[in-house]
Amino acid sequence: MLSDDIRDPAIRTGTPSTRPGWLTPSWVMDRVGELVLTSKTPLWWWVCLALSFAMLGAFGFILTNIVQQGVGLWAFNIPVIWGVDITNFVFWIGIGHAGTLISAVLLLFRQTWRTSLSRFAESMTLFALAVAGLFPIFHLGRPWLALWLVPYPNTLGLNPQWRSPLVWDVFAISTYLLVSAPFWYMALLPDMAAMRDKAKNPVVRGAFAALCLGWRGDHSHWERYHTASFLLAAIGTPLVISVHSIVGLDFAVSIISGWHQTVFPPYFVAGAVFSGLAMVLVMAVPLRSAFKLQSLITMDHLENAAKLMLVTGLLVGYGYLMEAFAPYYAGHKEEVALFNDRVAGFYAPYFWSMVVANVAFSQLLWFRPVRRNPVLLVLISLVILVGMWLERFVIIVTSLYAHRLTSMWNPSVPGVWDIATIFAPFGLFLTLMFLFIRLLPLLPIHEVQEVIAEGHD
Repeated sequence: MLSDDIRDPAIRTGTPSTRPGWLTPSWVMDRVGELVLTSKTPLWWWVCLALSFAMLGAFGFILTNIVQQGVGLWAFNIPVIWGVDITNFVFWIGIGHAGTLISAVLLLFRQTWRTSLSRFAESMTLFALAVAGLFPIFHLGRPWLALWLVPYPNTLGLNPQWRSPLVWDVFAISTYLLVSAPFWYMALLPDMAAMRDKAKNPVVRGAFAALCLGWRGDHSHWERYHTASFLLAAIGTPLVISVHSIVGLDFAVSIISGWHQTVFPPYFVAGAVFSGLAMVLVMAVPLRSAFKLQSLITMDHLENAAKLMLVTGLLVGYGYLMEAFAPYYAGHKEEVALFNDRVAGFYAPYFWSMVVANVAFSQLLWFRPVRRNPVLLVLISLVILVGMWLERFVIIVTSLYAHRLTSMWNPSVPGVWDIATIFAPFGLFLTLMFLFIRLLPLLPIHEVQEVIAEGHD
């Protein structure tokens, strides 16, 4: 029989208790609810929000200058017409994949360990998409004409160029967002209703009452909720594959050496989930410690995420082998010359840093002590995030600069504006994330309660 005593200091602080079976549904409600309703906003949250808001201001300054002076501020040249902006686009699309994977795919497979990670992973998906969607728009050079990418009725008879990968990206992102946003919001309904019933401040109570859309928690509500959840999960699961497959096809349908490969769609999907899981661990471990949620986000949760990251890391390593094998097997001279240049040419340091970060460091996750060490998990995840950004940079820039005519080879070196564009988007992502963790329940209360009530660890 589970104890309902929540007066225990160990329970109040969120640290594990020595008494077996102490975790109860009522305590989960009190513990997660107090983070939103009653606890004082910690100083570290204000500091982190201020820093992320400063980065957001820098991001806005960069985009403003891009609009005023043109995309030439980034280190574009001929033939490198895609650079740090498209690299960032592919990187941030990948970051958003782990949320749908954890929420939708694992929900269909009835994996209960997903519950403690699903809420902020889903939020991370939306925030990453908000960042990623900006780069194709500003890459146009005339972002006010981005509406032309959408088939809308107009007197000029304009239609999108359906053979353009840029149009594919617009529909891939918008479709992904249209499914992910309702899935995220619907999972919040029971929790926001609980916040409505628990709030003492009339303004807060009114806000949650409006947001929960009249949720009463009766049988019909729960029945429709579970039906809709599995329906959206079934729709979202193929989107995990299709969205980044389309991004991979942006490259694979071209005839440029280094891009024209059939392995790109599955290779890009594996890399997206790989980097997304790394970001989940980077966010989960600090939040777990900052809010004293070790009893709800346990080491088993982190270890399972690390195992999944190991599997996708192996798939990424296999993709690297195929990229090396295919040119020599096909005997394609331009492809062979490009790969040799990646290994020993101008961008060789980027290439080998990518291989070490994504392949060598991920192999540390074979060892259980590493998977159960939060500090090591964060460090490995940070290295992987750097490696995955380098992977996108190597694929895009090296393939463009190594033109078929060697007389046109013209390397692009990232400048000040490029380096700033790499880091500044984190300002938008982190600002949205810090606002979310303070204003809405960080964990899905009702799902965690269901797992406890069913007797799972």
